[in-house]
Amino acid sequence: MSEQIAILIQIILIDLVLAADNAIIIGMLASKFDANIRKKIFFWGITAAVVLRIIFTLLTAYLLQISGLKLVGGLVLLWVVYKLYKDVIQKEEKKEVNINPKNKSLISAIGTIALADVSLSLDNVLGVAGAAKHHYDLLIFGLVLSIILMATMANAVSKLINKYAWIAWLGLIAILYVAIDLIYSDLKTLI
Repeated sequence: MSEQIAILIQIILIDLVLAADNAIIIGMLASKFDANIRKKIFFWGITAAVVLRIIFTLLTAYLLQISGLKLVGGLVLLWVVYKLYKDVIQKEEKKEVNINPKNKSLISAIGTIALADVSLSLDNVLGVAGAAKHHYDLLIFGLVLSIILMATMANAVSKLINKYAWIAWLGLIAILYVAIDLIYSDLKTLI
């Protein structure tokens, strides 16, 4: 198997795992809003992720040298887990299934997604860049694939959470795992 095919397979697997994290966050938050607001959350959440992925991809060589970056990203994700728990899980437990969203709620949801996107986009780009090595064509392919996967998975996750509320807990646990893994992997290299 050629090196480029092996790298391509690694990039696809990384994108499948890491794009799902963004999709879970966007889908969990969007699931609590009506269809019109949900479309805005999808649009702005995915737009933020696309912009951040492009910026991070352009800065990849520099970012890979920064010590402690994954630690910061993991800490940000811990805050996102707490915010998702408050905004999605607690409201579900209080039977506030039909939220009448206000602009403040929409802005809050988009802000939470954007903050999560910073950490998750960085993680995705670093993972893909590490796999791509110096094959910039494969790095760009990985960026485009992650955006497509995230956009399609977010809508599916949102629909599933509306139908099966317990899925929100699985998403929360998955994001918590990523946060702890980021913190642990960086602390291990810093110590």
